[in-house]
Amino acid sequence: MAKKILIGIGIVLGVILLAAAGLIGWLTVTEYRPDAVEEVEIWDARYKGPSLAPGDSLTILSQNTGYAGLGKDADFFMDGGTGVNPTRDQVNTNLKGIVRQLLDHGADVYFLQEVDSNSSRSGSMNQCVDYRDSLYFEGGDPSLDYYSAYALNYSCDFVPFPWPPIGKVHSGVQTLSQFNMDEAERIALPCPFSWPVSTANLKRCLLVSYVNLEGTDKELVLVNLHLEAYDDGEGKAAQTKVLLDLLTAEYEKGNYVIAGGDFNQTFPGALDAFPIQDPSLWTPGVLEEDILPEGWQFACDLTVPSCRLLNHPYDPNPAGNQFYVIDGFILSPNVELNSVETLDEQFQYTDHNPVSLQVTLLDGQ
Repeated sequence: MAKKILIGIGIVLGVILLAAAGLIGWLTVTEYRPDAVEEVEIWDARYKGPSLAPGDSLTILSQNTGYAGLGKDADFFMDGGTGVNPTRDQVNTNLKGIVRQLLDHGADVYFLQEVDSNSSRSGSMNQCVDYRDSLYFEGGDPSLDYYSAYALNYSCDFVPFPWPPIGKVHSGVQTLSQFNMDEAERIALPCPFSWPVSTANLKRCLLVSYVNLEGTDKELVLVNLHLEAYDDGEGKAAQTKVLLDLLTAEYEKGNYVIAGGDFNQTFPGALDAFPIQDPSLWTPGVLEEDILPEGWQFACDLTVPSCRLLNHPYDPNPAGNQFYVIDGFILSPNVELNSVETLDEQFQYTDHNPVSLQVTLLDGQ
């Protein structure tokens, strides 16, 4: 009898190992492997947008939308919670709420992160189309429309963890602009994860969009980013270096450069404003002031948190939450900062508050 039991256990273990090997093999074959630089399709606006020239001002709003699945009632297993995938009703409610926030805080340009295009966690909806169409059809101004560029930074037909598994994920970053984006590129960032973890993990990128400036051969370079979150810190550092190299190269061409999004790193002074309460939970990297070349600047708001930890649902008592300032911007010397404000939306529809930036492109620079 004991021998038969051991044989049975061996057969079960063999089947499990064979299935695991098959899954890893399939993930390896189908792994998303983008080129270092890829051209990104731009969806033209229905109406020609306004022109932009040196001397003009513009507003940009950055928002990590959390695939419309990380509202005030959400927690997430990677942050110390237990949640995995939201319900379809939760996604629909959050998406409508995020759209309303975008409209209420209207901007010339939107940098959106964690926008799903076909994921199990968000009911396979194409959110990049939803955001673009909603801004047009619900904006109340039929002549106001946005050009759109979208780049994947997570593409896997089956993410096998945790349990129940996340499943299919196709997600990325989206830039929406009233100004005509003449071209856009996906710039690959270093991936800190090795095989086999890399097969079902994010492939981070920069979404770089170019706007021709009227009366000059210079361009406004818009860089939408979402840097590494759950690494040991080396990935964030390597990706930040690629980012800064790109920004300085574009500025040296005479261009105006604005980078923004979710850095997953705190800005200078942010830890004083929102200290880490429990270092055993997720802790962001730190952006040091001296990493920027002379004349460059960070633009962030240290008075309102831009992100909350998802170890439990949002607590109306501020002391019950771990907050961070990890969303903001980097500006080249020829871009003047007029204002930057994190809009306190109480994390109603996503785990990030939107950050609004107003700048002026300095003439004669």
